[in-house]
Formats: sequence, structure tokens, C-alpha cells
Amino acid sequence: MPKFAANISMLFTELPFIERFGAARAAGFDAVEFLFPYAFEPDQISARLERFDLQLVLHNMPPGDWAAGERGMACDPRRIGEFQDNVGLALDYAEELGVPQLHCLAGKLHAAVTMERAHETCVANLRFAAAQCQQRGIKLLIEPLNRFDAPGYFLTGTRQAAAIIAEVGAPNLFMQYDIYHMQRMEGNLADTLRAQLPLIGHIQLADVPGRHEPGTGEINFPFLFRHLDTLGYDGWVGCEYTPLGNTVDGLGWRPW
Repeated sequence: MPKFAANISMLFTELPFIERFGAARAAGFDAVEFLFPYAFEPDQISARLERFDLQLVLHNMPPGDWAAGERGMACDPRRIGEFQDNVGLALDYAEELGVPQLHCLAGKLHAAVTMERAHETCVANLRFAAAQCQQRGIKLLIEPLNRFDAPGYFLTGTRQAAAIIAEVGAPNLFMQYDIYHMQRMEGNLADTLRAQLPLIGHIQLADVPGRHEPGTGEINFPFLFRHLDTLGYDGWVGCEYTPLGNTVDGLGWRPW
């Protein structure tokens, strides 16, 4: 059975963020992930991880102005210096928190930037980021998002992600495969997971439609969990969904 990590940016939101670590442990999770740690000092988070014996499996690099709709800047040639500074900040947090992998948000395509220029910029920025991560023994991830929830996002499919990974050529660059996003964009989940497994460093889940917990939509999660076992996937699966109601009440889908 896959290993599941609670995404506490989306789960246990009945509580303040810093209290969600304890709630995740009480609900039976051994690991957590979240979007961003930067509103807190690293020691505030590390103390919670230690207190509740939780592993932190993932967080994102800074996204820019999230509230204004920004979703990263790796594809923006106007913000290369800012991107490189953010890589350093993310790595400082990752090292202090013991997180083994970072997700780099590709960003939205700016109206003044061609797709070709955005691609060149993204590849160059990922080479820089991957090299910095490699020096600290950290994996770097890129994730395709669906264009319905993230209109204008640069990276929207597994083939595009695989092509970028091949072009960057870094041994520590992998794909973050989100079942929810890719069901909306591509479908064909089982075959895609099989084909792309060597490139997949992390998986996330939510059901379709609505991005709620497994069992609320069209995806056959019991089959997919067995499929991941058959494929030999031994990484974490992040539970990145919005509960229909109270988080704990919605955990009946879990296979343990």
C-alpha cells in the first residue's frame, strides 16, 4: 500500500497552521507536506515535526505573490535574479527542515513572453536550481497543473514535463505527478503512471470533480493504489485535497 502524507495546507484547516501537525499525527499520518513554510521561522516548524515525530516530505519554492495569482516564475525571463534568490531561500528552509525534495513552480506565461522564450528560460532556471539542490542532496520536482484551475500556467502535461526533464539533464530533477491535475488534463492515469514512473519523484491525489477526498468523484482510487504497488512505487503520496466537510470525518477512504 502506498505511503500517504497529509498536505496540511489543505487538510485540517479547521485549525491554525501550526496546530495541524499534531492533528495529522492524531489522525494516523506519519508524514506531512505543505505549500510554503516562509511565514514561519524554520525552528517553529522543526519543533512541531520533532514533537509529533513527523517526516516532512515536500514543500514548494516561493511562488511570488500567491494572493495576486502568481504561481512561480521559473518561465519568466524578466525575473531570473528573483528566481535564483528564491532557490537559495527554499534550500535554506529545506536543509533546516530535513525535507528531501522541493517543488519548483513553473509560473504562468506572461503576455510579453513567447512560449519558446519561456521554455528556454525554464530550462536554464531548472539547470541552475537542480545544481544548487544537488549540492545539498535534495531532489527538485516540476509539476504539470491543469489549465482550468491554473489558467495560463506554463507546464500542463506529462509529456511536456518529461521533455523538459530530458533537456535539463540533471540527475536529481523529477516529475511531481498530481492525479487530480492529470485526470483533468489527460486521463489515462494507469498507463501514464506506468510509462512515466522512472521520472516520477512524488505523487499527489484528489478526486475529480471538485478536488475533494478519494471516493467523492470518478477516479477509481483502490485500483490506482494497487497499481502503484504493482509498479513498485515506493515514494510518498501527498493528500492534497479540499475535504468536503471536517477533515477527520472525510478520512474514511484511507486503506488503513
